[in-house]
Amino acid sequence: MGTRAQVEIKRIVERLADAISEHRLPPGARLTEAKLVEVLGANRNHVRAALQKLASEYKVVTIVPNRGACVAQPTIKEAKDVFAARGIIERSIVELAIANLTAKNRNRLLKQLEKEDGAIKRGERQEMIRESGNFHRVLAQVAGNEVLDELLAGLITRTSLIIALYQETPNVQCSIEEHQALVDAILAGDRGQAQYLMDEHMATIQRYLLLDERPGEVDLQAALSES
Repeated sequence: MGTRAQVEIKRIVERLADAISEHRLPPGARLTEAKLVEVLGANRNHVRAALQKLASEYKVVTIVPNRGACVAQPTIKEAKDVFAARGIIERSIVELAIANLTAKNRNRLLKQLEKEDGAIKRGERQEMIRESGNFHRVLAQVAGNEVLDELLAGLITRTSLIIALYQETPNVQCSIEEHQALVDAILAGDRGQAQYLMDEHMATIQRYLLLDERPGEVDLQAALSES
């Protein structure tokens, strides 16, 4: 359960992580301690500890001495590394989910697809983002490995932040059709197909992001010349 302070810090971390994941706090947004104390009804020490945790463990907050905290702005290399790490973890989760497939777990996966479909039909963007991420969390919980679940939770938050920063078009998100196909393969016990679909699923998200290396210096003459 933890001490009262630990419980409070966890609450603050989760509130901020959720806001970042759902794009309510965009990359670069300032996280002023005094304002967070007011909005979250927390004390400054707990807010400061939560920000430190989000910076050191989740990597979604940047703290600059004498300037304060802000939502992180991941580099292109970091973005690619996050997707690579997440791909490895997601493949393992798929394999474990198939091995741990019970009637209860089957129902959990199908129920999550229903929640995601409902969010899409309602057109609620933040709910769609949340339920899309929850699909991957439920899959990890079905897999039954708490460490992988914890690792994936952090990577999902970082992935959402990367999407907000590098998306080529608005509303880049997971496809429910791809989630449905993935669940079908898992329920059929087809490990090879499920892992293939997960690889393709992650690759599709990445294709909609502007992750090509950017030049260090812009040619102003070329950029400003009249065509």
